[in-house]
Amino acid sequence: MEMDLLHRFEAYIASDKKIEPKDWMPDAYRKTLIRQISQHAHSEIVGMLPEGSWISRAPSLKRKAILMAKVQDEAGHGLYLYSACETLGVQRDDTIEDLHSGKAKYSSIFNYPTLNWADIGAIGWLVDGAAIMNQVPLCKCSYGPYARAMVRVCKEESFHQRQGFQIMMTMAGGTEEQKEMAQDALNRWWWPSLMMFGPPDDDSPNSAQSMAWNIKRFTNDELRQKFVDLTVPQAELLGLTVPDPNLRWNEETGHYEIGEIDWSEFKRVISGDGPCNKERIETRRKAWDDGAWVREAAVAHSQKRADRRASTDTAAA
Repeated sequence: MEMDLLHRFEAYIASDKKIEPKDWMPDAYRKTLIRQISQHAHSEIVGMLPEGSWISRAPSLKRKAILMAKVQDEAGHGLYLYSACETLGVQRDDTIEDLHSGKAKYSSIFNYPTLNWADIGAIGWLVDGAAIMNQVPLCKCSYGPYARAMVRVCKEESFHQRQGFQIMMTMAGGTEEQKEMAQDALNRWWWPSLMMFGPPDDDSPNSAQSMAWNIKRFTNDELRQKFVDLTVPQAELLGLTVPDPNLRWNEETGHYEIGEIDWSEFKRVISGDGPCNKERIETRRKAWDDGAWVREAAVAHSQKRADRRASTDTAAA
């Protein structure tokens, strides 16, 4: 019986149709989605932290408003994704506890510090640019709630990327000191941004199965290559230099070739030993604890409304 269900599931996936929450799915498919969607949600929530501290320090009221809107968007993305994850039968509180305990991972990029205003531009241009490259294919993910959530997320990420590029363009075209700040930010964020696509395909244990299930549409290396090919010309337009002495254009392949990525750094940061890992998790734990009274009040209010409706219905009967 289960084999019949599995064959029907695989045929459904192969026909490029969406799996919905009440549809039968293999346990491994469900677990893969829970892991990926919850980690994606965690990344959006932790990703608010590097930029949130710059809202009050942005150089103008306009920049403050734009950055505030961006951070607010990221909170919304986390909400969509936690909600999508709940459709798979897990409780949001449990997924958040996994984050706080260190059991669940989030994107390694958010464990790097934002040292000056140029970093906000680099995050928007590079980090959100890499996120778009990763996330646009997810709009065609085989799991319906995830795919639908990603449609709005990607539209808003597009705004974030343009905002970051505009900051970098302004600084690169400003004073010599401002251009140096932009170049320094590019130097520090380039390699971590390339790591966002995950380890090389040969060292990525989940990619093959995720692609077979149409959760992923491209491999890590394919997405990384697309990002490099798109971003290097943008850096040239800005008048900035990509910090890779081995970067070169290959006429035969029609792609840029890059130097070796330091995957030992990636593994170190993912394992919890990055520049800001402890700070990020501690901040999230504190926010969760400080917000306990809000959650309790919301539950109490919801119960009060339910009791009132029940009382009204009883009186009417």
